[in-house]
Amino acid sequence: MAAKPDSVQLEVRDGIAVVTIDNPPVNALSRHVRQGICDTMREAVANAEVTGIVLACAGRTFIAGADITEFNKPLEAPGFLEMIDVLDDAPKPVVAAVHGTALGGGLETALACHFRVAVASARFGLPEVKLGLCPGAGGTQRLPRVVGPEKALEMIVGGNPIGAREALAHGLADEIVDGDLTEGAIAFARRAVAEGRPLARIRDRDEKVAPARGDSTLFDAFRKKHARRMRGFEAPEACIRTVEAAVERSFDEGMAREQEIFAELMAGGQARAQQYFFFSEREAAKIPDVPRNTETLDVRRAVVVGGGTMGGGISMCFANAGIPVSMVERDQEALDRGLATIRRNYENTAARGGFTAEQVEERLGLIDGTLDLEAAREADLVVEAVFEELGIKQETFRRLDALAPAHAVLATNTSALDVNAIAAATGRPESVIGTHFFSPANIMRLVEVVRGEKSSKETVATAMALSRRLRKVPVLVGVCHGFVGNRMLFARQREATRLILEGAPPEEVDAVLYDFGLPMGPFAMADLAGLDLGWNAATSTGSTIRERLCEAGRRGQKAGAGYYDYEPGSRTPKPSPVVARIIREFAEERQLRRRDDIGREEIFERLVYPMINEGAKILEEGVALRASDIDVVWVYGYGWPVYRGGPMFHADEIGVDRIVARMKELEASHGEEWRPAALLERVASEGGRIGGR
Repeated sequence: MAAKPDSVQLEVRDGIAVVTIDNPPVNALSRHVRQGICDTMREAVANAEVTGIVLACAGRTFIAGADITEFNKPLEAPGFLEMIDVLDDAPKPVVAAVHGTALGGGLETALACHFRVAVASARFGLPEVKLGLCPGAGGTQRLPRVVGPEKALEMIVGGNPIGAREALAHGLADEIVDGDLTEGAIAFARRAVAEGRPLARIRDRDEKVAPARGDSTLFDAFRKKHARRMRGFEAPEACIRTVEAAVERSFDEGMAREQEIFAELMAGGQARAQQYFFFSEREAAKIPDVPRNTETLDVRRAVVVGGGTMGGGISMCFANAGIPVSMVERDQEALDRGLATIRRNYENTAARGGFTAEQVEERLGLIDGTLDLEAAREADLVVEAVFEELGIKQETFRRLDALAPAHAVLATNTSALDVNAIAAATGRPESVIGTHFFSPANIMRLVEVVRGEKSSKETVATAMALSRRLRKVPVLVGVCHGFVGNRMLFARQREATRLILEGAPPEEVDAVLYDFGLPMGPFAMADLAGLDLGWNAATSTGSTIRERLCEAGRRGQKAGAGYYDYEPGSRTPKPSPVVARIIREFAEERQLRRRDDIGREEIFERLVYPMINEGAKILEEGVALRASDIDVVWVYGYGWPVYRGGPMFHADEIGVDRIVARMKELEASHGEEWRPAALLERVASEGGRIGGR
């Protein structure tokens, strides 16, 4: 055994050198790992007794990428390309033995080897696009030469890994190993030596890329197919250009192009934002006063009270995670409607190839519809998803308190109401918590976990762990009206309404946010949700634009008319002359001054700056633990473009001092609601960043 850094060891077994990387938890390519690979490879090559080399990893995975602690720091030698060249230039067969995941730099390392073997559960991927980057150590040039440009585009631009069987089918893996991986890799290396297999480097291969050379059809079609998903992002198009270079240029020229594009992306704002968000999402899982080893409840059976849009979607979340769930409704008609909607949703997903027919029936088999709240007696966790009215929710919790087992967690899906007031209706407020799912709950990834004053640490930890089990992203928030996301949304909606009353057409207001990168603006979103959400015809007084529209039968997309007109069967919003008249008449009644000089910059400031200000107040009050938590809420819950980091990150990009100065101008002309939060004022005066990064 040669003496090497602890993270990389060399052992020679009957002529085969085994280089083992051991850098827990994910064998990241830290500087000392890169150095260790270079040193051990050179030693193995120089050893006359060594005929072949196996590159393997200890622990639960192959190399899962670069060391994230080295992000945005000067890279110490040896660099990635130097390490890759050492592998690429080896005159003896090098076999990468892959288990767990070979991601990013890990896959690029494996691609620099002559051969790749893997266990059946291994996965291969280049996810750099999700950090606003393209692969930067030859991945964009080697992968197309192995799997072909079409599959390479899918993997590099999509950023999602593929399994070992798929890798084998496309030539990325050379063999699936049953049994001990290292022994299987050693056996493969011995066969390669005995059979005299040619040591063709991937960089020298041309057969997979040559057929596409000189023909842009493949790339044009890919761009067109994925245009909607790539809208606004810089990295996907940059990745496409690197694969084009692999097809059209020599390897060395393609590598130069990859490095040029990688450097451009690394210096750009989108990569900075996406890398910030990468860390923010992981930070959101950390709760200072709730240790990771806090005991959590094992949720083996759930109950969802309410079978409407939210209740049905939440029930699907449990079924998708393999947790049996009873969905409770108040009458048979509502229950049948809810169950039919769930079946239709699953069947629609199956029709698109997301599930097999057997998987649909398996999930439906986990959902039990009932009219009897007595089902709560068997539940480990109950989620209430009834009408958004405090009295109704309190009565529901009083009944649940009497029925549910003493160990059960009682969760409310309220989107804005006081969780403490709901918990007070029970004799066990320590077991009550908010779990604010976002609609549609079976698709949207965010859950605001709302911690009440008396929610126990075990209840908090259970809600966070369960959310992750449901494949959601939980963010812990405190109690206030609207919590984090909706509280900021209310501030934005207030200004959006004022803008249209002052003369900005709804479509122009929406266009500003859509062009910024959000999926839709405030008025298109209101139409999608339904303008009659929480509206009561019996008590409506026509005192708001929304009430006027509902009274006129314009209740959103489902009615074919809301802030916009919709043609039958279409969700495409069209500007409405009727709405323009209603807005104008409403403004005239209130003697509001209208103007035609409201520009896009003003619209943006008046929509986004109130959100940032409200976010600052949320931080001041301790409703959110971190500014980055607010950003995670807005990216996953409201479609804020990840390449802009989140509203609080974007505040730092704009400059908090600039925002405060503009808000003071607007305070003078539009009132005290524009007064900057104390935190914003302090950050501006200190020249700091509200996000702290």
